[in-house]
Amino acid sequence: MTNNNSVQDTLALVGRVLVAWLFIPAGWGKIAGFSGVAGYIASKGVPLPEVCAAIAIAAELGLGLLLLVGWQARWAALGLAIFIAVITPIFHGYWALPAAEQMMQKQAFDKNIAVLGGLLVLTAFGAGRFSLDGRRGKA
Repeated sequence: MTNNNSVQDTLALVGRVLVAWLFIPAGWGKIAGFSGVAGYIASKGVPLPEVCAAIAIAAELGLGLLLLVGWQARWAALGLAIFIAVITPIFHGYWALPAAEQMMQKQAFDKNIAVLGGLLVLTAFGAGRFSLDGRRGKA
């Protein structure tokens, strides 16, 4: 692929939008269904489920919005990467399920691992020029 900065910056923008697309609606949905989310978290044996639900909202919605606009994008991506690394084995532990239930959870686990990889790439290389970080020279 050519080393054209405009192409790279455009792809970085599209990539950020697509990654944010995963997190922002998920965070927003957790606000609307807060008690159900807290109940689901509690069902997994996680302590302080209401606090954890609030953390999930802050991570998905807050860091997702930062990633979308590209402000402090490396830190936002790193925060989301840590969030994904922590929650994935808790909520998608396919290895502990009966064989009939494993496939869907393994797909969700694998998807999260791939998203984690993308977030680490964003952490390493930044948001690109078409971002608020890029406007400040910190992309």
